[in-house]
Amino acid sequence: MSLDHLWAGWRAPFVDGTTGSGGRDQGSAPGRDQGSAPATACVFCRILNSGLPDAESHVLWRHPGGRVIALLNAYPYTSGHLMVMPVRHVADLEALEAGELDEIMEGVSAAARALKAAYRPDGLNLGANLGEAAGAGVPGHLHLHVLPRWSGDTNFMTAVADTRVLPEALSASAARVRGAWAGLAST
Repeated sequence: MSLDHLWAGWRAPFVDGTTGSGGRDQGSAPGRDQGSAPATACVFCRILNSGLPDAESHVLWRHPGGRVIALLNAYPYTSGHLMVMPVRHVADLEALEAGELDEIMEGVSAAARALKAAYRPDGLNLGANLGEAAGAGVPGHLHLHVLPRWSGDTNFMTAVADTRVLPEALSASAARVRGAWAGLAST
């Protein structure tokens, strides 16, 4: 059986901007300061320190306390796949400061409501991959995934070609979820 290749040149900016670890952030290395990271060390920190408007960086929501954000996943499993994370570069749950975990869970709850309003999914997946061995693509910056799911949303491309087909552009997903989130805040 030969391995098929699908050209994904749009991923080059992600790969080119890494720390030389195949897209893996090195922020969780032993002895690393978990309080902050240089803007070049972590893809999330680079986004947060970019100075770009939220609409361009796909930041969907900021906690009023300023310590937690929700960010659209640039490589989504489904349309609307987002992540809730602390602004502070920290890898481990036990390293969170008092109140940060509460704010993260407030963000997860708000994300669930916004995704349900925006997409009307049949269900949601919520998860965290803590550490590289657990599958974290950015192990140095804690983040929780929240994504809408539909009955039968795995199609032949996933089953046969190990490829995902997403029906909507990231900018459309961001606008849709941001609009739903704002609508929930006003109610």
